[in-house]
Amino acid sequence: MPLHTDEILLRPLHQQDAAELLELRLRNHEFLQPFEPIRPASFLTLPAQQEQISQAQNDFERGTAYAFGVFSRESEKMIGRVALSNVARGAWQNATIGYFMDQTCNGKGYTTLAVNLALRFALTDIGLHRVQAAVMPRNQASIRVLEKNRFRQEGLSLRYLQINGVWEDHLIYALTAEEWSV
Repeated sequence: MPLHTDEILLRPLHQQDAAELLELRLRNHEFLQPFEPIRPASFLTLPAQQEQISQAQNDFERGTAYAFGVFSRESEKMIGRVALSNVARGAWQNATIGYFMDQTCNGKGYTTLAVNLALRFALTDIGLHRVQAAVMPRNQASIRVLEKNRFRQEGLSLRYLQINGVWEDHLIYALTAEEWSV
């Protein structure tokens, strides 16, 4: 099933995307840093992005995670990334979703569309039952993306992830296949 709308396309990243991914990360580093872990300076290098893509390709083949580049259909440029990680099979059938969008593309609905396409892939194409997300309470833009995609808030996890050097509380959101198909 194609993962696209009139505005965006989601597809797995390839090694030839590494330079564009690096450019996207460098351009948005200051904008995204308040919402990300502190990484070594080597993360923002071409070899590190190539390694990230290699790992994502291996995870995709094993079915343990599914990472996609988000591309503008108009310009064909990479504008973001959305990933389903921590895929659990068996009784849980769950994944965690994470995403980021180029700062210049915020407020245009692209993140909402990208999350929606990733949900369709997770809950329809690969047969997961549940997708969850964790978001800091002050990240209102991300909360709006989840709510627009019908996620429900399940609770608050204290000191859940170390973000930008601080253990941050996160709201936990989830959506199940039953809620998706309504």
